[in-house]
Amino acid sequence: MHPSIFAEKDSLQQVKQLLKQKDTELRQKFNPHKSVSNLLKEKSDFIDNVLGCCWQHFLGEHASQLALCAVGGYGRKELFPYSDIDIVVLLDSEDTSPYQEALSNFFTFLWDIGLKLGQSVRTVKQCVEAAVADQTIMTSLMESRLITGNATLRKALRQQTTSDKIWPSDQFFAAKMQEQRQRYAKFHDTAYNLEPNIKEGPGGLRDRQVISWVFKRHYNASSIKELIKYGFLPESEYLELVAALEVLWRIRYALHLLTSRCEDRLIFDYQRDLAQQFGFSSEHQEHNEDVEQFMQFYFKTVLGLERLNEMLLQLFNERFVSAKTFYKSIPLNDKFAIINGYLEAIDDTLFDRHPLALLELFLVLEQNSSIKGVRATTIRLVRKSLHLIDDAFRHNKDANRLFIEAFRQPRGITDQLRRMNRYGVLAAYIPGFANIVARMQYDLFHIYTVDEHTLFVIRNLRRFALEKHLDELPFCNDIFLLISKPEILYLAGLFHDIAKGKNGDHSVIGEQIAREFCIQHDLSSHDTNLVCWLVRNHLVMSMTAQRKDISDPDIIHQFAQTVGSTEYLNYLYLLTVADIRATNPELWNAWKDALLKELYSVTYSTLHRGLQNPVTLTDRLLENKKEAKDELIKLGIFEPTMLRFWLHAGDDYFLRYSADEIAWHTIAIVSSKEDELPLVLLRPQTQRGSAEVFIYTKNEEAIFSLSTATLDQLGLTILDARIMTTTDDYVLNSFLVLEQSGEPINELFREVHICTALRHNLLHHEVKTHKNIHRQSRQAKHFPIPTRIQFHADPLNRHTILELITTDHAGLLSKIGRAFVQQDIHLHSAKITTIGSRAEDMFYITDNQSHPITDPVRQEQIGEGILKILDATD
Repeated sequence: MHPSIFAEKDSLQQVKQLLKQKDTELRQKFNPHKSVSNLLKEKSDFIDNVLGCCWQHFLGEHASQLALCAVGGYGRKELFPYSDIDIVVLLDSEDTSPYQEALSNFFTFLWDIGLKLGQSVRTVKQCVEAAVADQTIMTSLMESRLITGNATLRKALRQQTTSDKIWPSDQFFAAKMQEQRQRYAKFHDTAYNLEPNIKEGPGGLRDRQVISWVFKRHYNASSIKELIKYGFLPESEYLELVAALEVLWRIRYALHLLTSRCEDRLIFDYQRDLAQQFGFSSEHQEHNEDVEQFMQFYFKTVLGLERLNEMLLQLFNERFVSAKTFYKSIPLNDKFAIINGYLEAIDDTLFDRHPLALLELFLVLEQNSSIKGVRATTIRLVRKSLHLIDDAFRHNKDANRLFIEAFRQPRGITDQLRRMNRYGVLAAYIPGFANIVARMQYDLFHIYTVDEHTLFVIRNLRRFALEKHLDELPFCNDIFLLISKPEILYLAGLFHDIAKGKNGDHSVIGEQIAREFCIQHDLSSHDTNLVCWLVRNHLVMSMTAQRKDISDPDIIHQFAQTVGSTEYLNYLYLLTVADIRATNPELWNAWKDALLKELYSVTYSTLHRGLQNPVTLTDRLLENKKEAKDELIKLGIFEPTMLRFWLHAGDDYFLRYSADEIAWHTIAIVSSKEDELPLVLLRPQTQRGSAEVFIYTKNEEAIFSLSTATLDQLGLTILDARIMTTTDDYVLNSFLVLEQSGEPINELFREVHICTALRHNLLHHEVKTHKNIHRQSRQAKHFPIPTRIQFHADPLNRHTILELITTDHAGLLSKIGRAFVQQDIHLHSAKITTIGSRAEDMFYITDNQSHPITDPVRQEQIGEGILKILDATD
C-alpha cells in the first residue's frame, strides 16, 4: 500500500478493499499439504505496510517521535488469517496531549478498516513496570519488533527488559512452568480430548511457544534453531519439532479459513471438512472413518510435541535453575544413575547391551518415588531403541516378568504407564495397543482417545486403592480391600477396549488378545480366566443396571448367574465404575452411583444365598408388604385404611416398588379426595440419588405422553418410568428424574413448579407449546443414530420388551407415548438410557388385555407405527 492512497477521497474504502484482496489472495495460495510459514510472514509484512502508511499519515510530524511496535504472534511474524493484531505504541513522554488526537484518529481508522486490534499505549518506563508485575506482559514484550517510528525507544525498551535487569531466566522459567500447569489443568491434563484446542491444549502450539520463550530468555537467542547449537536437540529432533509445528500451523490456518474467525478448537463441526481438506478418506479404511484418520494424525503429532516439550523443559531446568547448584551422577545400580533427581542410563549403549532395561526403567521409577522422572538424554535413547522390542523381546520370560511386576507395585503405576505410552514403549511391547494409540471414538460419550480413556480407567482403579482419594467413592475403596490381586484389575482395564476399531465385537476380540497375553506372561489359569472374563463382560453390569429392571428378582438371578461368584462381582463392580468415570466425567452422577451400588448389593446377597436358592416373587411380595405395613402403622395409619388402596394395587405394584415408596404413596393416596386428583407428588432425593415424581389419577390413555412431554419441557432428564393401572382403573405412574445437568432437584420452588405444571397439564390434557428447556447439544447433530426397534421376550412371559435405539431429542418419550396410544398398547414400565446423543430405551408392553405381544406381524406393525410418528414429528 502506498501512502498516496490517503490523498484519495474514499481512502477508507480503498484500504478495506486492499485488505480484502490480500485475504483472498492468501486464501487462494493456501494448500493444506504445503507449509504455511511463508503465508504467515506474507500477511505480517502486508499488515506492517498498512500500519506503516497509516502511522505516517495520521501521526504526521509525530511519526518519528513515537514508536509503533508489533508484539505477540504478530511480533513473531506468525499472523494467521483471523489472528488479533497486537501492537504497542511507545511514548517519549507521559504527556500525550500533543498527539492525543492523532493517535485517536489512527486507532479509529484501523478499527474502521476492519483490523482486529490488541493495543496498548505506554512509555518505556510504564512498559517495564507492567512487565515486572506480570510475566505475560514480559513475554509479549520479548517478541516486540519495530514496525515504524522511533527506533531509539524500541532499543531502550529492549535494553531495560533484559534478563539481567528484570525476570532473570530462572524466575521466568518457574513462572512459565506454573502457567503451563494451570493451562493443562483446564484440559484435564490431557491433549487427547476429542474436541482439542490446538493452541492452548497440552502438546499444542502454546507448548512450542513456551519452549521458545524460556530458551530465548536465557540465551537471548534469535531463533529456536539455536537449540542445536547449545546442545539441546540433535538436528533430527529439531526437524521433528519443526515438522510437528508445521502440521499444527496448517491445521490452524485451515480452521481459520473454514470458520472465518480466530477459531482454535477442533470441534466436531469442523473435523469432517478438515479431514477431507487434508486428504483423508474412508474408502479403503472401513473401520476407521476419514475423521478418525485425520484426528489420529493430529493426536500423534501432538504426542510427539508433548514428548519434545517434556525433554526440553527438563533440560532447560537443568541449565537455568539447577546449574546454580552443584550436582553429580549418583549410581543407582549397574544400569542407571540419578542426575539432578532424574533417572539416566549409565551409558549410550545400555539398551543395546541390555534390551530388557527398556522395561526395567519404569519398574525402577515405580520403586523409587523420589526420582522425578527420566532424564531427557535417556528419553531420547529409549526412542532410538524401540526397534529392540521385537517378537523375541515380547516372548522373553524375563521381559514378561518385568512387565507384570510393574502392575504389582504399590505406587506409580498410572504415571509410568502414561510415560510408557508417551515414549512408545507400550505400543511396541503390546502391538494391539498400537491400534488404539491416538484413536478417537466418533461418538458423544467418549470424550478421550481410546488409549487416553484406557489410562484414565487404570488411574481411576488406582484411586480406589489410595487413602487420599477415600472421600471420592468410599464404597469403591471398601470393595477394593476385598481384591486379592489388584494387578488383575489393572490388566483388565488395560485390555478392555484394546480391540476398539477392529471389525467385530471389541469385547470378544479383546478377550482373545488378553488371553494370548496372559498365557504368554504365565498367569495362572484362574487369573487368566478372570482377566479374560472381565474384558469380555466389562459392559454387562452397566447395561444391566441402566437398561433392566433390577427390582425384578429374575433379572438379578440372571445377572448373578453371569457373574457366578462374589470375587468376580467385586472385580466387575470396580471396573464398571472406573470405566464409566473415564468415559466422560459428566456421565457419572448420583443416579448411576446409587444404581450400581444397588445392583452390587442385591447380587451379592443372591450369590451369598446361593444360586440354587433364588428369591421368589412371592418372597419379595410378602417382604415388601410387611415392611411397608410396619412403617405405616408406626406413622399412625391403620390396616383397614391402607387396605382400601392396597386391595386394588395388584401384586406387580408390591414387586416393583420398595417398602418406603409404598408407604409414601399409601399415605398420600388414602389422604386425598377424588376432586383433588390428579395427585402429583415429588420426592427430591430417593435411595437411587434421583428425584421421584409420582402421579395418581383416573386412568386415561394420554397420561404417559402428557407427563413425559411436560417433564421434558421442564428440562428434566427421565431415567426410569414405572407405569401401572389399579384394578379400579387408576394409574400409578412414577418417574425418576434429574436436572439436565445430572444434578438432583435441590430447590423448593423448583419442586413446586414441577408439580404445578404437571397437574395443570394433566387436568387440561395439553402441553403448551413453548421453547423447550431440554436442549440438544451442539455436537449431537454430528452423530445421527439410525433408529432401530427390536422386540425381546420377557423371561417370565409377563410382558414383551420393546427396545428402541435412536437419536435423543426433545419430546422423544412423548412421541413414543402417543404411538402406544395409537397402537392400543399398554405400557407397564420403561428404562430410559441416554448416553450422549444416543437413546437406548426399553419399554415393557402388553396388548390391551395385558397379554404379551408375540405375533411377529403385530410387532412389525407396532415398529412401523413408531417409526412413522417419529419421522412425522421430527
